[in-house]
Amino acid sequence: MDTGFTLDERLAADSVAIGRLPLSDLLLARDARFPWLILVPRRPDMAEIIDLAPEDRAALLDEIVLVSEALRTVTGCDKLNVAALGNMVRQLHVHVIARFTTDPAWPGPIWGRGEAVAYEPGVRDKLAGRIRDLLPD
Repeated sequence: MDTGFTLDERLAADSVAIGRLPLSDLLLARDARFPWLILVPRRPDMAEIIDLAPEDRAALLDEIVLVSEALRTVTGCDKLNVAALGNMVRQLHVHVIARFTTDPAWPGPIWGRGEAVAYEPGVRDKLAGRIRDLLPD
C-alpha cells in the first residue's frame, strides 16, 4: 500500500537507516560526536507532532521512550536530549541524542557546533546493531 510517505532528502543524506518501528523509521545520524537517533513517522505531509492522529501521537511517544531507553543502555550517557525542531527539515522527525558532560557541545545544544565527524563503518554498524538488539522484532 502506497501511503505517499517519502523520507526527506536531507534526513536521508545525514543519516543511515537502522530499523523500522510500527510508526516510524529509525535512523542514526552520521555524526559520530554524538550518538544520535532520529525517528521519522511514516505519515506524509506531517510537520508537527500535533498534526498526527491521536493514536499516532501515542505511538510516537512510545517509540521515543523505546529508543531513548535503548540509546541510554548502549551509551551510558549522562543525559538524553529529545527534540522535534524541524527548522531545517520541515518533515516531522524527532531527535533522540545521547549527551555526555565531556562531549564537544556540553552543556549547550549540539546544533551549529563544529563539523560533523563520520563514523568508522565498523563502529557505526556495531552501535546500530546494539540498538537494534534492544528493540522488539
